Amino acid sequence: MEPRAEDSEIQMRTMRKVAVRLMPVLLGLYIIAYLDRVNVTFAQDKLESDLGFSGAVYGFGAGVFFVAYFFLEVPSNLALHRFGARKWIARIMVTWGIVSACTMFVTGRWASTPCASCSAWPRRASSRG
Repeated sequence: MEPRAEDSEIQMRTMRKVAVRLMPVLLGLYIIAYLDRVNVTFAQDKLESDLGFSGAVYGFGAGVFFVAYFFLEVPSNLALHRFGARKWIARIMVTWGIVSACTMFVTGRWASTPCASCSAWPRRASSRG
């Protein structure tokens, strides 16, 4: 069965609309994600100078963050489906704000480890599209 000319015209118009409307948003999200990854390096520099962290301490904290991030992925997505996106994203915002505010209490190398593991929890579901 050959595609009709009307179908391919509708398909072309649809793809054009998708490209015009979605691609700028996706490009903006890609840039924000890239900046988020680059900020990790800037954070390492400041943590080393301000709090006296060594590279090993920073690496340990980052490792704890990603281990917690890995293990909390499935429960977070199950909760997302159970409670719905609107409530779950609102909960993520509130929790992320509380965890971010609690980082002001980090004064040494061992105080940063709980912050790293706690910050993985709200971010896990926020990375889902």
